[in-house]
Amino acid sequence: MNIALLASGKGSNVENILSYFANSTKVKVVLVGSNNIKSGALQHAIIHKSSTIIFSKKELENTDFMLKSLEKHNVDLLFLAGFLLKIPSKLIDSFKGKIINIHPSLLPKHGGKGMYGDNVHKAVLAFNDKKSGITFHYVNEHYDEGQIIAQFSFLISDVETLTSLKKKISQLEMLHYPKIIESFIHE
Repeated sequence: MNIALLASGKGSNVENILSYFANSTKVKVVLVGSNNIKSGALQHAIIHKSSTIIFSKKELENTDFMLKSLEKHNVDLLFLAGFLLKIPSKLIDSFKGKIINIHPSLLPKHGGKGMYGDNVHKAVLAFNDKKSGITFHYVNEHYDEGQIIAQFSFLISDVETLTSLKKKISQLEMLHYPKIIESFIHE
């Protein structure tokens, strides 16, 4: 199974996924893309000898550019790993059921436009949520509203801080993202 990863930031999930599947005979990360030339995800891809693409928001919206890149690399599934741009409807339609995102809360809570990174964690704390976690879901035309694939959670302590919450979310992501990818392998 050939997969592509899209990321906008430091790329910790990308690095984890690349390392996890480095010697896999079943999953190959054939492409890592970013809208941010300074994204750490691109550096991780280079180290792991995966192809990379850098694109602008306009190039993403020009779905033909993305589709040609995905087709060129025979991509079966596209995983978003801290990717901050909205996926255009035409790309979603062309790659229906093959785009998966991770969100750092238990959707439908704390999802939607602008809800990423610290914004999500601050909302979890502000609403005094009793638990938090991560959600894997299919991407549709609306931010964070696609069909949920899996959720993993933990209880929030009475002394939870932004830093401790971020660390717990990151640990869940590192543990579960490769396993979610493996769940798509068809023998």
